[in-house]
Amino acid sequence: MNMSTKELVKRLLKYVRPYRFLLFVAVISSFISVAASLLTPVLIGDAIDFIVGKDNVDFSQVIRYIGYLGITIAFATIFQWLLSWSTNKLSFSTVKDMREDLFNHIDRLPLKYIDSHAHGDLITRMGNDIEQISTGLLQGFSQLLNGVFTILGTLVVMFIVNWILALVVVLITPVSLFVAAFIAKHTHDMFIKQATVQGKLSGFGEEMISNAKVVQAFSYGDDADKYYAEVNQELYNYGYKAQFYSAMSNPCTRFVNGLVYAAVGITGALLAVNGIGSVSAGLLSTFLMYSNQYTKPFNEITGVITELQTAMAGARRVFAVLDEPTESDDSLLPEIKECDGTVRLDDVSFGYTQDKILLQHINLAVENGQKIAIVGPTGCGKTTLINLLMRYYDVTDGKILVSSHPVTDVKRDSLRKCFGMVLQETWLTGGTIKENIAYGKRDATDDEIIAAAKAANAHGFITKMSKGYDTVVSEGGDNLSQGQRQLLCIARIMLTHPPMLILDEATSSIDTRTEIKIQKAFGTMMEGRTSFIVAHRLSTIKEADLILVMNDGNIIEQGTHDELLAKKGFYYNLYNSQFAPV
Repeated sequence: MNMSTKELVKRLLKYVRPYRFLLFVAVISSFISVAASLLTPVLIGDAIDFIVGKDNVDFSQVIRYIGYLGITIAFATIFQWLLSWSTNKLSFSTVKDMREDLFNHIDRLPLKYIDSHAHGDLITRMGNDIEQISTGLLQGFSQLLNGVFTILGTLVVMFIVNWILALVVVLITPVSLFVAAFIAKHTHDMFIKQATVQGKLSGFGEEMISNAKVVQAFSYGDDADKYYAEVNQELYNYGYKAQFYSAMSNPCTRFVNGLVYAAVGITGALLAVNGIGSVSAGLLSTFLMYSNQYTKPFNEITGVITELQTAMAGARRVFAVLDEPTESDDSLLPEIKECDGTVRLDDVSFGYTQDKILLQHINLAVENGQKIAIVGPTGCGKTTLINLLMRYYDVTDGKILVSSHPVTDVKRDSLRKCFGMVLQETWLTGGTIKENIAYGKRDATDDEIIAAAKAANAHGFITKMSKGYDTVVSEGGDNLSQGQRQLLCIARIMLTHPPMLILDEATSSIDTRTEIKIQKAFGTMMEGRTSFIVAHRLSTIKEADLILVMNDGNIIEQGTHDELLAKKGFYYNLYNSQFAPV
């Protein structure tokens, strides 16, 4: 996404808009705080002039000046605190909304986008990049507000007090601006590259950690370490250059500050000695303090360039995801009120890319209560067909109808509620076993949950665990065996009693004895329900009403188990290959 900085700032300000009152409080607080701080040097200068050159000092007047200073400093402190409070609340509220928008947007993105992007990189955008925006907003709002008011305020007061000394300060100002522009130019690209490589590194790390067993099983650890080290070195190089340029800001601006301070001191001394411009010791002291106040914001603003550039780089990555098109809006579409269990595919073709069509001209009519088995070699399109039924992907050509409704003409939620799906790859959320079983029916009673677990043959191993149904499952279910995770996924579907079932290798991770029990449970659950069964083990689908044999994206044979064996075609060879002696 090639978005200009101006467009980026506009989009960030849209998130600030709901909190305009906090911004107003921040502006007023900053103005009052700066005004109070600008009054302090005047009081100190007047006090110096009052004391210097007098033999008898009126201490009551000194106490009066001290009182004025105390009140002024108190005002500056109170409103500085109010500025910090309002900018903190503004920043955290803004980032909270942005984080929620990003999560909700990702939840609505098509599966195609999720499948084609590293999950670790998406997590980095939701976490690290958002935090960088938060830090940048915190630094930016407070320091920019204070900086702008301080620079403008001190300029006005300095010209009122002594225009000659003020002119000296203004003439040196472009040097500070040049330093800031030079640093900003060289850090911007580095921080964008740093954020990109950070996402790449996080994505690779997430893959290696989540698949640690596979990495170790194939002794890929050394290769993974080597690649990680290469990307890490790349991140180091970009990070080092970005930090190097940004680190130059502080010493460079301090050098300019020193020039301003020295120029004011020398010029003021010459004016005072020569009696020009009514420059007194107190006025010179006041002006030196003002020159420090004037140059300090330049130092702070250039010092915050690092945070701002990092925040801009993070914002680009966040908005790049937010600009990705979501699934089409279906809020105005009707729902499938009653699912009658019928499915029809009319001349369906599909390809993950336009130049490579995987499914070609599929036609199928499924009646209520039929058990449809889908078999074929790996990569023939079995799971792709299931993804189309659930509308995780939309067909390239043709039409799919569920309960006589084209799937593109109804709400996705109502379509997906028609199906209960158990996949080969199990997924459990961090929580108790009870919560995982009730994931699709959150208002289920304990009796319903236990009944579903018994039907799935999971009740036995659950009751043997330390806390039974209240046992906490780790994220991903790593504290359970693969078979136990699969049983819980099956129980989750049995609890919802969906009108139609999709079983994609649902018993592939379960031992033979348990599988027999599960098949009986499935038999009961599938009674009267339309069911789609994807299977590699052909012995599990002998009782199917219709077996679809797929190869290279086409249905090449269909019929019952006995009919297909009698044909002695592709299915016959596929079936016998599983039982032929080696």
